Amino acid sequence: MGVLMAGLAPLGAQTPERGRLTVPFEAGEQLTYDVKFGAIKVGSARLAVLGVKPIRDRSAWHVRFDISGGTFFYQVNDAYESWMDVTTLNSLRFRQDQQQGARERERIFEIFPERAVFHETWKQNREVPSVLDPLDDGSFLYFIRTVPLEVGRTYSFNRYFKPDRNPVTIRVLRRERIQVPAGTFNTIVIQPIIKARGIFAEGGQAELWMTDDEDRMMVQMKSRMSVGSLSLFLRSYRRNGSGATQGTPSP
Repeated sequence: MGVLMAGLAPLGAQTPERGRLTVPFEAGEQLTYDVKFGAIKVGSARLAVLGVKPIRDRSAWHVRFDISGGTFFYQVNDAYESWMDVTTLNSLRFRQDQQQGARERERIFEIFPERAVFHETWKQNREVPSVLDPLDDGSFLYFIRTVPLEVGRTYSFNRYFKPDRNPVTIRVLRRERIQVPAGTFNTIVIQPIIKARGIFAEGGQAELWMTDDEDRMMVQMKSRMSVGSLSLFLRSYRRNGSGATQGTPSP
C-alpha cells in the first residue's frame, strides 16, 4: 500500500483571473443527514457552504457542520465553522461550539498561514506555533474532496493546524454501492485518522462514504465513540442555493 505525503496538490486548478481554486462545491450547497446512535435515529446533521466571506484581507469559503440529537442519557448539540482561503483552502479561522452531555464550550482559533501561527482567542489571544498550509477539522472535509483518491492508497498530510496532531492520515479502503435515504450511490470509502478527540480520532475507526465522481459528496459516515457508535446517512442535498435535490440511483 503506497503512502502519499503532504506535498500532494488538490485536483482543483487556479483560476487566473480571480486566483480562486476550482473546487467541487459552491455557495448554497447543503447536505442534510439522519443521525443514529446504534440502530436508533436520534437527531440530524448538516454540512453547508454558507458563501464567501472576507477574513482579514482575504476571501474565504465559510462552511459549517452542525450535529444535534441524543438519547435520554446523552445529548449532543455541536457546531463547527471553518473559513478557508479561496485560493489555497488554508484555514483562516476555526470555531467550535460544543454541547456534549453536561459539557459546554466555545473556542475560536484565528489562524495565520503566512506566519505559521494561530491565536487561541479565549486565552487572551495567546499565539501558538502552527504549520504551513493549515487545515482544521471542518476544512478537512472539504479539502479531501479535492484529492484524487485511489483505492489502496494511504495519503498523509502534515497540515492539521495543531502541529502535534500531525500527520493526518487518509486510507482509501474500497469502492462500494450503498443506499441511504437520499438514494443509491456509487462511493469510495475512506478512513480519516486525526490524533485528536472526536469522530475522527485514532481509536474511533471512522469511515466516510464519498460519491465516486467529481463531486465527492459525503453520503454516509460511521464512527465509534465512547458512548456508542455514531452514524450519519444522507437524507437530502442541494448543490447550490437554487433548491433542494433528492438523490437518485446511480447508473
